[in-house]
Amino acid sequence: MMEEDLFAVTKKLTVEDVIRAYDIGVFPWPDPSLKDLVPWFKPQERGVLFFDHLHLPESFQKQLKKNKFSVSFCQDFPRVIEQCSLIPRKGQSGTWIDTDIIEIYTELFNQKRAYSVEVWSDDELVGGLYGVITDRYVSGESMFFKETGASKYALYMLIKKLERLGLSYIDTQMVTPVVQAFGGVKISKEDFDKLLISGKIRECSTLFEELKS
Repeated sequence: MMEEDLFAVTKKLTVEDVIRAYDIGVFPWPDPSLKDLVPWFKPQERGVLFFDHLHLPESFQKQLKKNKFSVSFCQDFPRVIEQCSLIPRKGQSGTWIDTDIIEIYTELFNQKRAYSVEVWSDDELVGGLYGVITDRYVSGESMFFKETGASKYALYMLIKKLERLGLSYIDTQMVTPVVQAFGGVKISKEDFDKLLISGKIRECSTLFEELKS
């Protein structure tokens, strides 16, 4: 993140603050070097994946035809976020998914304000992702994979499920190589704010249950 993306800095992370922050498009991103401070960000350029611009890389299309994986939703959030926290990040000595993040987002899940996607190979969890649900948009936070293509499969299946539920995009915060390969783009903070105020999706608890079913 750039300095101009910084929205605020607080001394602690609470469930209530996280809920209020996501409602206005702000999210926490702890920095291991800032021991007692929590930075909050609202990027000048926001990563968004519009479903009508979805692009499937040729290599992923071949993987889809093999139909190697199965998927579930909101069945093992604790293990998904734990696995995401263990993924080494390029250029980072630690992970932003620390114990506080795991505790807070697990509580969000318990309140039906966060979700998980699990990808299975037989009975083994081989990939997945988790994110946040608000009344206005769905955000993707982090993903992991233990088998090639598993995290991409999680993202693809999430997109198709959200699309069936009437959503038109997912907030990705940044445009990672995977997001870009699927057609994700950067939009201005102002354009993202317009998306936020353009209309309520439904109650987050309702969307959670629809996603889980």
